[in-house]
Amino acid sequence: MALISRKKRPYPMSERLRGFLERHGRMKPLPVSFELLGRYSEAVTLYDKRGRDTLWQTVLYPQGLREEIGQALVETYATLKVSGRMRLMEHLVTDRVDLCTWGNTAPFRVRILNKINENFDYFYVKRADASRIYGLELEHLLSPNRIEFQCDGNTLVEEHIAGIPGDDFIAKWLDGQHLSEIRLAKEFVKFNVRCFVRLLGDMHAGNWVVDITPDFDETHYRIRAIDFDQQSHEGRLRVYLPQFYRQNNAIVFIGMRCMTKETYEQYRQEELTLIASRAAAEKDRLADLLDVMSGDELGTRANVASLASELAEHYDDGSFHDCQSMGDLVRASLALLPSHHALATMPMPRASRPRARP
Repeated sequence: MALISRKKRPYPMSERLRGFLERHGRMKPLPVSFELLGRYSEAVTLYDKRGRDTLWQTVLYPQGLREEIGQALVETYATLKVSGRMRLMEHLVTDRVDLCTWGNTAPFRVRILNKINENFDYFYVKRADASRIYGLELEHLLSPNRIEFQCDGNTLVEEHIAGIPGDDFIAKWLDGQHLSEIRLAKEFVKFNVRCFVRLLGDMHAGNWVVDITPDFDETHYRIRAIDFDQQSHEGRLRVYLPQFYRQNNAIVFIGMRCMTKETYEQYRQEELTLIASRAAAEKDRLADLLDVMSGDELGTRANVASLASELAEHYDDGSFHDCQSMGDLVRASLALLPSHHALATMPMPRASRPRARP
């Protein structure tokens, strides 16, 4: 089982990282700040449709701040979605602001309501954390997904990633008659590869969602990470492989039942080829990001040394021992992409066994 050692402390954005964000349009003045949303006067427990505690709290603001914050949040949504063109957003209002008190960045989730048709969308306001920002940017560059986010000072605003939460999907969808087990297993292999190559950790079932697309004769699945706080932080290799999280075992079991070694290797190589293509297409921006990331602290020296040692053994490549930072390790991992044979040592997914209790 993959284990996260402890709750990760936030890492502040360095001036080098701020410079990268400015060069690539990620740093803009925002109408709202994390600190402003923290000025709520009351918080009430938020329950879902079945009356269960969601572990979020809906926050309420004093009368004098309510209108100001509501308007600022609509303007922030416009900045994120349509480059600030408010004339396109005149029919929108702030419907609700929720707070997650147990998250690393204590995020606020904002629900924006369309008054005309009652449709709504979400976005998040968080305390800027360097780990998360690197994770978001790497996801944008190397995954099949594009992510919109903006920073201003110590505030991070990011779009909502839609999908069925992984834990709900495992609990409610795996027994469905329309489930395509082999397509789901294939996508989990690809997700496993994406996380490992770019060193994104903590991908248990609560930190990813499933996007389902019906096709004319089948169903397609896309697994998307939604939590990037553990980008290149921990010192154990297994933390970066979703296959080793017990919460993901149900899907791992499906893969073990449906795939041969040959099909597993095919799917893995397909995703490696796609990652290499994305890296080549974004080579200048990616090189700029890795240059900045290599100079930033994202994990302890002990974690860097431990992960470097495990990666060197895994790939049988001593160059990892020369890495001095987590950014260096990500660069060294991505450098292996052109020679796919160097990545052929990744074993087929197998389920995590519960640890024996003392």
